[in-house]
Amino acid sequence: MRLPLFAALVAFAATPAIGQGQVNVYNWSDYIAEDQLKAFEKDSRLKVNYTTYDSNEILDAKLRAGRSGYDVVVPTASPFFVRQLAAGLYRPLDKAKLKNLENLDPEIMAQLAKYDPGNAHAIPWMWGTTGIGYNVAAIKKRLPDAPVDSLRMVFDPAVVSKVADCGVMMLDSATDVFPAALRYLGLDPDSKKTEDLAKAADVVKAVRPFIRKFHSSEYINALAGGDVCLAFGYSGDIFQARDRAAKAKDKQDIAYAIPREGSLLWIDVAAVPKDAPNPDNALRFLDFMLEPKAAAASSELTGYANANTAATALLPKDISGNPLIYPPADVRAKLYTITAGTAEQTRERTRLWTAVKTGR
Repeated sequence: MRLPLFAALVAFAATPAIGQGQVNVYNWSDYIAEDQLKAFEKDSRLKVNYTTYDSNEILDAKLRAGRSGYDVVVPTASPFFVRQLAAGLYRPLDKAKLKNLENLDPEIMAQLAKYDPGNAHAIPWMWGTTGIGYNVAAIKKRLPDAPVDSLRMVFDPAVVSKVADCGVMMLDSATDVFPAALRYLGLDPDSKKTEDLAKAADVVKAVRPFIRKFHSSEYINALAGGDVCLAFGYSGDIFQARDRAAKAKDKQDIAYAIPREGSLLWIDVAAVPKDAPNPDNALRFLDFMLEPKAAAASSELTGYANANTAATALLPKDISGNPLIYPPADVRAKLYTITAGTAEQTRERTRLWTAVKTGR
């Protein structure tokens, strides 16, 4: 969900190594600042074996297969971490070894505690919203009064059809798109009712003819390069597209909007798999992630909000003061979270999503 792979600063390995002098981290790409990782290796004298993935499903499959060899993983809290926790895939954290826990935002910790009672198994890393990324000039040219801060921008066929010629992309994620479609309809975004999910699927089907592609990362470069003009995606990804577009030879003005109807609040968490080969080293790495300097540097890299209140003073004002990254209270009041649901409900959601993408 994040960014292309960064240049090798730490060791990348197809299969994690096992040994006392290392820690095996499996994470989204470019999710921790390179200079901070280098500092951790120097201070801890631990070698970081760092491998990356671009979807929660890939991580989930590795964890469920068992003996993954990883010491630290970073799933999205709901629904993935929730289901993995219920399956007994994580070790409880020894909080006595995490001296930097006090740096964490109480509000984010309270949200996470809904999934992990007592915050016993995971620490929050980055968080953000899902929303609307758009090419300002291209959209204005086609639709001067475009509702760019509304879910109508991506779910109303009368709107989407008018900008389809310049390219529209949407996340390939039922867990992100269906809740937004439900909120667009004025329904509970966390509804698991079959009839509600069917209504959400119908909303997406109505705009399916105008969507060029469903993908959860390609829209970054597509927006930045002017290949598409509209995307429903993750906040930090769209900020990255904005920054890349501003530096490109053929500059594009890319903007992001949190839908006024409300948005999904997602939280990515760091946790230690139950069968981690180096659990003590994992805790040292988690404590490093909790250091304000590491969190602040990583927020600068990704464009995502971190859960570390002590890091706020270290952030540039264009991040800490950006209401699209750190939304004000009235906007946060409209953010929602989703729960995992049963296996049967998950299968139904997957079936409907497949039907949407295939047009059947």
